[in-house]
Amino acid sequence: MNECLLGFDVGGTKCAVILGQTEGERIRIIGRRTFPTPVGPEPALLKFEATARELLDCWGGQPRAIGISCGGPLESRRGIVLGPPNLPGWDNVPICKRFSTAFGVPSHLQNDANACAFAEWKWGAGRDVKSLVFLTFGTGMGAGLILDNRLYSGVCDLAGEVGHVRLADDGPAGYGKRGSFEGFCSGGGIVRLARDHGFEASDARQVFEAASAKHPIAVQVIETTARHLGRGLAVLVDILNPEMIVIGSIFARQRDQLWPVAEQTLRAEALPASLSACRVVPAALGEQIGDYAALSIATLPK
Repeated sequence: MNECLLGFDVGGTKCAVILGQTEGERIRIIGRRTFPTPVGPEPALLKFEATARELLDCWGGQPRAIGISCGGPLESRRGIVLGPPNLPGWDNVPICKRFSTAFGVPSHLQNDANACAFAEWKWGAGRDVKSLVFLTFGTGMGAGLILDNRLYSGVCDLAGEVGHVRLADDGPAGYGKRGSFEGFCSGGGIVRLARDHGFEASDARQVFEAASAKHPIAVQVIETTARHLGRGLAVLVDILNPEMIVIGSIFARQRDQLWPVAEQTLRAEALPASLSACRVVPAALGEQIGDYAALSIATLPK
C-alpha cells in the first residue's frame, strides 16, 4: 500500500488539501484540491474529509500522518483552533482529534507562519541551517522560528508575533497598533501608507508598479517600507542571532525594490558580528509554500 503525507491548509477564503510523497530528503506533491472556505467549522471539516478521501481514492494510498496549517490563535499541543479572526465561529475546535479519528493517523497543528518556517527549513532555503526566522510579509507580518534545530512556538503558541512590534511612534496601523512592523511591512500596510500620502491604490502591487515607473509618492512609500523592514530585521538579528532569515510573499516578488534600502538600514542598525553570521534570502518554495507548509507539519514527531 502506498503511503503519503496529507496536508490541510485552512484559510479564511480558500482551503487546500494536499497529498505529498517523500523521496529521501525531499517531497513531491502528488495531488492537490482547493475549495472556498465554507461558513462555520463543521461544513469545512466535512469538506476537508470528503476532499481528502477523493484524493486518496484517486491515488490509491493511505496517509502516514496529517499536517494542518491554520491562522492563529490556536493550541498546537492540544490540536485546538481557538477562534482566528478570519474564521468566524471556529471557537475551540478540536481539529486534530477530529481528523485523527476520521483517518486513523496522527494529526499535527501549527499556525501558518510556523508551518512556513518549518517547510523552508526542511525543503526550502533553510536546509542545513540550525536557526532560521521566516517572515510572512504578505497580508500580514508574522514570523516562524527554528531555533537549535527545532520549531519554537512559545509557551502559548504566540512566539514570532513580530508584526505587533512597534517600529515608529506613528505610521500605518497593523496588528491593531500604529507604527507596527505589520503596519509598515504588509500588503495592507503598504496600501494604507500610500493612501496616507495621497496615492490611491487598491493593492500593494499597484504601489510597486508605480514606484518602478518612478512615481514620486510611490517611490517614497516603498522606501519607507524598506527602511522599516531593515529596522525589523535588525531587531531579529540582534535578539535571536539566527543563521538565516527567509522572507516570503511580497519580499520574494519585490526583492529588487525593497532590498537596497532595507539592507542599508539593516547594516546601520544591527550588531556587525551578528549580521555577518546571518543571511537574508527570499523564500525558495515560491507560491506553493502554503502547500509545503501543511505537508511539513505532518512530519512533526508524535
